[in-house]
Formats: sequence, C-alpha cells, structure tokens
Amino acid sequence: MTRNANAGAIAPPAPPPQDPSQIPENIYYVHPFDGPSSVSVSPVLTHSNYHDWARSMRRALGAKNKFDFVDGTIPVPIPFDPSYKAWSRCNMLVHSWIMNSVKESIAQSIIYLYYSF
Repeated sequence: MTRNANAGAIAPPAPPPQDPSQIPENIYYVHPFDGPSSVSVSPVLTHSNYHDWARSMRRALGAKNKFDFVDGTIPVPIPFDPSYKAWSRCNMLVHSWIMNSVKESIAQSIIYLYYSF
C-alpha cells in the first residue's frame, strides 16, 4: 500500500467572494469614472416635459446598466444581505443622477427620498 502524500494536507482557503460592484456584467457594477455628475440628461425635467425627459433618462440609465433601480426590478436587499452595500451605493448614485437632471424646484421635492424608484 502506498501512502497518499496529500492525505494530511490542508486545502488552501477559498478566495473571498468578489465584490459584485467590481464585476462589469453585474447590475451593481460601478465604473471608476461613474460619479454623481457622470450622467447628463437633456433636457432637464421641468413641469411640462416629462415624456421627453423620461425617454432621455431611460436611455442614460440603461447605458449605465442602472435602469432596473428605478423601475423596481431590483428588490431592496435586507441590510444584512451581502449585496446590501453594493445596492445602497448604486441607489445613491442613481438618485444623484436623477437629482442632477431635474429643475431645482423639482429637486427640492425629491431630495429627501431614500429610494431611487
């Protein structure tokens, strides 16, 4: 009988799970150049141009893979969920993009909203 040389060896620890915000295909991915002012929508939302603004905003958020945050597709994870931090970061980023694309008087009415949807 031969003795297995690896019988007493300890397996190396599994690598830590990768942060979902660092995986480009993931909905939580945030590009290093994405910041509060990295989405520019024209025209800004006024009291009379919602449909034009909504179409532009939908395209801008879709290009950043973040439209699902405003249409309710992405559920809010519980605070203890491993994805909560990444979700919260994206939610705040999307909210800032919306805030920067509306008229100041409208921004004042949505500034205290927690969710971007």
